[in-house]
Amino acid sequence: MALIDQYDGLLVDLDGTVWNGDTAIAAAIATLNEISLPVAFVTNNASKPHSVVADKLRRLGINDESPTVFNSADAVLQVLQQEVDPGAKVLVVGTPWLHELIAEAGYAVCTSASDDPAGAGIAAVVQGHNPETGWSQLSEVALALRAGARYVLTNADTSLPTERGFCLGNGAMAAAVTASTDVYPRAAGKPEPELFHLAAQAIGAKNPLCIGDRLNTDIAGANNAGFASLHVMTGVSGAIELLEAPVEHRPTYIGADFSAVLQPAEQLRPGPQAGFTARGDGHDVLLERGDTEPAAGAGTAQASGAAQSANSLAALRTVLEVAWAMPKPPRYIHPRSQAAEHAAADWQ
Repeated sequence: MALIDQYDGLLVDLDGTVWNGDTAIAAAIATLNEISLPVAFVTNNASKPHSVVADKLRRLGINDESPTVFNSADAVLQVLQQEVDPGAKVLVVGTPWLHELIAEAGYAVCTSASDDPAGAGIAAVVQGHNPETGWSQLSEVALALRAGARYVLTNADTSLPTERGFCLGNGAMAAAVTASTDVYPRAAGKPEPELFHLAAQAIGAKNPLCIGDRLNTDIAGANNAGFASLHVMTGVSGAIELLEAPVEHRPTYIGADFSAVLQPAEQLRPGPQAGFTARGDGHDVLLERGDTEPAAGAGTAQASGAAQSANSLAALRTVLEVAWAMPKPPRYIHPRSQAAEHAAADWQ
């Protein structure tokens, strides 16, 4: 049975899962156009309106004319409604759209810690990703926090996947403020569960599968929401992060890319695969055996590369079952066969 057949909806991350920057991840686009299950796109990036994100999805090849999009700004509004009085002053750092969204929700938006003529104080700071954010904006945040404002982030992602590589994320910018003020922010988006619950409700899914590339947000958020998850290897978190992942960051399934939803579920779970075996040896894990025969149709360089990638992932799932049963992450992984050496060489 294909993995997708076990669930009634998909909650799909964007950066590193469907695209990197302005470059589509081809397997994700093709698979999304093939499946019929309800899908909600759930991103921590709150720099653009939902309509702009939907336009980008269509531009990159999604056939759905009205994709369902949620971002961490939706969760920020929930936090403000719970913790900040209507009409209160809120200092916003982010894109113009984020300013408009919070103003439309009934808050008095400002951009300076000095913008308080009534002396009522700034109740909260909301910080979202904006590539134009710099020293002057972060200094206003610091001043407002020192005066007693709450500190809320749309998301705490420290990196942002782009076609050039990983750039600074909103969480990295917030770390500079925390270093100066000792005030730690609350992140409204992933890995908090609210965004997942909002999205699942929107598509009528009671048993959704969450798909993402970052363990400490996408996968941790799915776990916090009580949903199963598929981790894809097209973005931030790779093999080493999986091997060292704490319990709360461990996915249910692991696939090379989004197309893994079409593969058998048991093949995607951690456990022995492709002839590999693994066993603990003190603080280490021994990876042994492994299939040595090339996959059918692996005559071309492209097919051979795909077969090697699949073999590497099978070896990783084999090791993970043992590594995750250990009280601490393994110190070393020791390949003990030629197939194991070739497979482990791809774990970067």
